[in-house]
Amino acid sequence: MYIFGYGSLINHQSRKLTGQTGEALPAKVSGLVRSWGKVDGTYKIAPLVAVEGHGVCNGVLVPIQGIVLKDFDRREKGYRRIELDPTSLIVEGCDMPNVPVWAYVRSDVEPPCQVKPIMQTYVDTVLAGCFSISQQFAKTFVETTSGWHHPLFDDRQQPRYGNYVGVSENKQALIDSLVTDIRRDVSGIQRDGKTE
Repeated sequence: MYIFGYGSLINHQSRKLTGQTGEALPAKVSGLVRSWGKVDGTYKIAPLVAVEGHGVCNGVLVPIQGIVLKDFDRREKGYRRIELDPTSLIVEGCDMPNVPVWAYVRSDVEPPCQVKPIMQTYVDTVLAGCFSISQQFAKTFVETTSGWHHPLFDDRQQPRYGNYVGVSENKQALIDSLVTDIRRDVSGIQRDGKTE
């Protein structure tokens, strides 16, 4: 079986904190919309959230043994695990075996706020994983994620994200450039949808 990881599970070292997985395959899924959002009272940060809808989300397909599925369920508490429709998956150069592919989603999303902002170390972890695949993969990730205009807190000196790993200093400059660009691009959009 596989898990479709669209956030911190893209990062190999972060995945290893939860359980053994096989080699990840870059993929896209149609029918998921990814954004920054609050989950519930157990999260002190605003993580990434996917809801079912009209959109395309990039991420990784991670092969796992059934025995570790419960460990990933614990990691993704506050989310609902669903089985993806095989026809919604796009994996270049690979024929998918006929096995379940799971994703962790929410039915609703509350936006990040000053109390539960987007944490820089969470962004770093996810984008370090994206950059390990390719620069284009990272660019697609930021472009297909909404909510970049919400509060972002720089916690690099005192990380608040519990699965923060695999982020080198040279990656931080690439991450900062990409995030600065996307936040600048979305900052001109007002709530009514018009640009300033």
